Amino acid sequence: MRDTSRRRRTAGATGKALVAGALLVLAVPGSAYANSASVTVRTPGATAGPSVADSSVSADAACAGGLVSGGGIDQAVGTGAGVNGNHVLGSEPSGDGSTEYTGTTGVVGTDVAYWIAKGGSGGQVNSSFSTTPYTMCLSSTLIDHTQVVMNKANTPTVAATVGLVTATCPANTVLLGGGALVSPANSGNLKVIGSFPTFDDSAHDYGRKAAADGESNPDSWSAVGWDNSANAADETYAYAICSGSGINVSGVTVKVRNSEAAGPDTASTGQNATATCGSTDGTLVSGGAAVSGGSPTSADYAGPGSAGDHLNGAFPSDSSGNPVADGTTTASSWTAFAHTGGMASTTNHTDAWALCANDGV
Repeated sequence: MRDTSRRRRTAGATGKALVAGALLVLAVPGSAYANSASVTVRTPGATAGPSVADSSVSADAACAGGLVSGGGIDQAVGTGAGVNGNHVLGSEPSGDGSTEYTGTTGVVGTDVAYWIAKGGSGGQVNSSFSTTPYTMCLSSTLIDHTQVVMNKANTPTVAATVGLVTATCPANTVLLGGGALVSPANSGNLKVIGSFPTFDDSAHDYGRKAAADGESNPDSWSAVGWDNSANAADETYAYAICSGSGINVSGVTVKVRNSEAAGPDTASTGQNATATCGSTDGTLVSGGAAVSGGSPTSADYAGPGSAGDHLNGAFPSDSSGNPVADGTTTASSWTAFAHTGGMASTTNHTDAWALCANDGV
């Protein structure tokens, strides 16, 4: 850190020049502080299951003495029979590691320290099914409190239609990450197919169009539910993780990085996409994932080509898409993994988003 202590004034022109030079150095814009945001990834490893058709399994990861800025899920599907059955039901913040925020909408939690990963099975299961949770534990000089905003909607109630809901951060806060959940958990056909950063403005159709690569400071998070069949009881929940109220966030920039891959379109196959924070973007604090029938950053979210298409992963990774280990402090990429059902699909796209935070001023 630059020594800003007062220097003794010396006589003569040389002393005056030195003082003037010091003042010029101090006046350089943006040079006062470096990015202090850092993240440690925590994961307890895989939880086996579901082992029964039309059921679910939950696992959580905890931040000990830290703040959750985001979290993720990675599912194993195995090979052979049943590989299409495992799917994401939820990737969501929690206050205690087991309780889900599903009640009244609005600010539902502050300074949360847990992340829940929830997997569900369809009509078939595989002995290799498992669900692994990840939580991003944030430390920052400027952001020392967080709050979770939840929004929900009774959707999708029509088969193979997009059920989208958006949660928006309060004014004068910054979005750090977000999550998604669908219920009921035992329907077998209901799943999360999208969880991504966005903006509550007309250019993004108020959350229906995702934040694009290179955009800064999104203020909202959208979740997308998808069901093979019509179910009047379906609910989709969106969670936005925002900085705490009353915090000066004028020096915080959150940069969005997005990567998109074509597919998966062949039955019983998968596709991944990996987004990476650039060297000047800041620290990876969270990420999102989607499988859709179009490019969600350039148009309103479109459903995938088949009713059985689903997500199996949204997690911190290396640049090659491999999940990082517990305790990693250098993760800079986020990977999405999408999978088809037992039927061939068309025009699918897999998207990953990385949110990169810089709290320097």
